[in-house]
Amino acid sequence: MARLISLVIGAGFVFVLALALFFTAKDAIQSPAAATAEHEFHEHPRDAHLSSAGLLGKFDRAQLQRGLKVFQEVCAACHSLKYVSFRDFEHLGYSEGQVKALANAWPIEQPSVNPDTGEAATRKNVASDRVPSPYPNEVAARAANNNALPPDLSLMAKARHDGANYVYSLLTGYRAQPAALLKEFPDAKTPAGLHYNPYFPNLNLAMPAPLTSDGQVTYDDGTKPTLDQMAKDVSAFLAWTAEPNLESRHAAGVAAVIFLVIFIFLTWGAYQNVWRNVKH
Repeated sequence: MARLISLVIGAGFVFVLALALFFTAKDAIQSPAAATAEHEFHEHPRDAHLSSAGLLGKFDRAQLQRGLKVFQEVCAACHSLKYVSFRDFEHLGYSEGQVKALANAWPIEQPSVNPDTGEAATRKNVASDRVPSPYPNEVAARAANNNALPPDLSLMAKARHDGANYVYSLLTGYRAQPAALLKEFPDAKTPAGLHYNPYFPNLNLAMPAPLTSDGQVTYDDGTKPTLDQMAKDVSAFLAWTAEPNLESRHAAGVAAVIFLVIFIFLTWGAYQNVWRNVKH
């Protein structure tokens, strides 16, 4: 009897759940959600064609060095790389001495304390330091950016869908709000203090365009610093900061696939040898 009651109760739950799913689906079909400006005008990231993309991608060290320079001269004024140490830049092809010089010349110094007075002070960066934030705390960061908090960019290429392509598209995507958007959604006008960018999820972001013109950064290797090139280079650099072991991971994956292929053939050969005289 108890089993019968439990079956009836279970069937009741299933029936109620089925009704809920049915009416939810029916309502979604008959009364779909109203279109929004974010849904209609948001664009998917464009392909930056970086050498690190794909299953066998590898970093272009020259491009990473150019991207580091763009970050140093443009992005470091607002953003930090708190998970990256200056000595990590040796993996980009710099010598130990070059890394020390780079850390010493970094535009943002490390927070410190004056040993004589005990007051807050700053000091030059050393190779073991993490790349510092330009702001002492969140309150100061918001105060300097119209209450918007500039995010740390260490893992940005992993934290956003389509990573480096998203960064590249965002940096090159600033434009005037299209007339078609305002015609269809009159209330969606970009608020004062924000900037329209179709690659940002809600179309409007507080950060003004950081890359504004060709030649904003001068490259040491002679590469022409067009706006598009600078955006690609810093996107490649942020792809590296987010996953510096990408190349070794790809190499391990290739080695694992080769091992599995060889193992499959060895297993098949062993099977054929062991069972060669047995009818099966």
